[in-house]
Amino acid sequence: MSSLILQRPAAVPKAGSSIMFVHHPLFRPVAALALLLLLDLMLIPGFFHLELKDGHLYGSLIDILNRAAPLILAALGMTLVIATRGIDISVGAVVAISATVAAMLIGGTLVMQDGVPTYVANTPMVWALCAAMGAALLCGAWNGILVAGLGLQPIVATLILMVAGRGLAQLFTDGQIITVYYQPYFFLGSGYLFGLPFSLYLVAGVFALTALLMRKTALGLFIQTVGINPVAARLAGLRTAVLIFFVYVFCSACAGLAGLIISANIKSADANNAGLLLELDAILAVTLGGTSLAGGKFSLVGSVVGALIIQTLTYTIYSLGLPPEINMVVKSVVVFLVCLSQSAEFKTMWRAVQGGAA
Repeated sequence: MSSLILQRPAAVPKAGSSIMFVHHPLFRPVAALALLLLLDLMLIPGFFHLELKDGHLYGSLIDILNRAAPLILAALGMTLVIATRGIDISVGAVVAISATVAAMLIGGTLVMQDGVPTYVANTPMVWALCAAMGAALLCGAWNGILVAGLGLQPIVATLILMVAGRGLAQLFTDGQIITVYYQPYFFLGSGYLFGLPFSLYLVAGVFALTALLMRKTALGLFIQTVGINPVAARLAGLRTAVLIFFVYVFCSACAGLAGLIISANIKSADANNAGLLLELDAILAVTLGGTSLAGGKFSLVGSVVGALIIQTLTYTIYSLGLPPEINMVVKSVVVFLVCLSQSAEFKTMWRAVQGGAA
């Protein structure tokens, strides 16, 4: 039972507040994001310039936030999965499935209304969105059953859906891109509300709901407990299987919503490329935000910052005219550094080197 108790940090004198700030889990990701923004300020003219046109805000910062919305959603779901010592590499496939279902059902048929040619949805948009999210939830339930019910390794269980899910999406579309012509659907990905992209409000809503559940209920503590010691958690009476099942369903729900945003933004569903490698970016965003791959404590805010770091890095590389392939190389270097920072053996070796140098 002692392993389930989260100890309150001891009080630290005010004189050490600056030291506390430096050692705060969010210090490194926030500092990395600030460094990237400073680099953009020096290298990209007008990077921080914002312009109001027709009541809409435009600028590089708004573009980064808008483009980062699907990744932030995927990272929020991945955070809870990783907190339970799990992993979900089927996120990209779920994005493809939800986007495909929505696009196929909505489509768009040209009809005459009051003498004006207008596209109408093949299926009421509300039902199409519900069907797309329902498909995403089924994917999450499948992963949850394999991991929590049958005890498969998370990476193996989600690998099945990663391969089969994208294959199903391609079968639904015969490998073709499904174009959507229904204007109201586009609002999810490219619409504006009160001057800001509507996708940001969706992200803010999911983040607020998740933070509320994690902070104001015992759910967050239970998830941490499962990640720290699942055996002790089960012996203490926690229904660990139900908790693990929940996080995989939640992760797929976030991926499904991300798929809707991506599909609405590009006005089509591409089962071959929608959400491709999104799961890797989500895992990187979570680890950049300070969540350990070993499970336990997690940071939703850190995952959001990590997603912003990745999107800002991508924007910087493209804006500077560098080859897109460099983005993958930089990400691999970041992954390597993050793994080193979380390695106990490397930390021990580094302290020994510092001690020897002193």
